[in-house]
Amino acid sequence: MTHCKRPSPPAGGVTARRLISIDDLSDVEIAYILNLAEHYAGFLKRSKPAPHCLAGRTQINLFFEDSTRTNLSFDLAGRKLGADVVNVPVSASSVHKGESLIDTAQTLAAMGADVMIVRARQEGLHQRLDQLLDCVVINGGAGAFEHPTQALLDAATIRSKFETLDGLTIAICGDVKHSRVAGSDARLFVRLGATVRFVGPAALMPDDNQLTDIERCTNLKDGLAGADIVMGLRMQFERMGSGGKEAAQGYFETFGLTHETLKHASPGAFVMHPGPMNRGVEIDGALADDPARALILQQVFYGVATRMAVLDALLTIGK
Repeated sequence: MTHCKRPSPPAGGVTARRLISIDDLSDVEIAYILNLAEHYAGFLKRSKPAPHCLAGRTQINLFFEDSTRTNLSFDLAGRKLGADVVNVPVSASSVHKGESLIDTAQTLAAMGADVMIVRARQEGLHQRLDQLLDCVVINGGAGAFEHPTQALLDAATIRSKFETLDGLTIAICGDVKHSRVAGSDARLFVRLGATVRFVGPAALMPDDNQLTDIERCTNLKDGLAGADIVMGLRMQFERMGSGGKEAAQGYFETFGLTHETLKHASPGAFVMHPGPMNRGVEIDGALADDPARALILQQVFYGVATRMAVLDALLTIGK
């Protein structure tokens, strides 16, 4: 499903000036970004340089939380589009001298940033930065339920296999309660026509007033029944407080994803995982490494292509 020709942008261009939540994008903007991601995937697959549409633009990656995939894929995405990319070493920044996150971001923006990708645990930080900064703000992961570019890259990965999400059944399994991926993925997948269900222990489900339109299953067999995609989630022990490790005891035996448990899903179902994985906790290594069933490395690949599309769309189309 590789588009050689660049897709046409929406009429009037892309009006979104930020990407903090997947809800910041209209349906037509989402469709355009996914098509543009496939367009850029074609360049990556052929090892051909993409047009430097961001030449002369400055991109700052400001990650207040650890990240490998999101940080490095945004770095690669910006560079492949010709941007000047600055990765801020937060561990050596003035944050550790007591400077607030907002003051740090404002200082960096004043240096001439055109776009700032920010990852932070604080709820509401990105909205505040969007109000204060004269640059595009992109959420690289925030709070408990927002990771919009992960949702877009996951959708792009699924489309590379199924062409569309419309009519698919997608089971999101594991530590839904602490997963920002689950929140963004579920909202986007439903908008794209998929049936989504959360699968996992009751203690790891979202609060009763959150994501109330998503079916919840506390039995793996029922939760995977008829699923075309099974998305495993990392057990986020660091967000569970004291005793978090105890949550893993017996988890694999009851909810672990293996070749055997995947038989509950549709024949030929694919397994995904946003990473990093706890092998032997959420997913068996043999399944994670099975190229016929696992799309995990494809997610990493589409992380670069999709973030290229996001940067292009927000910074150049209709601006």
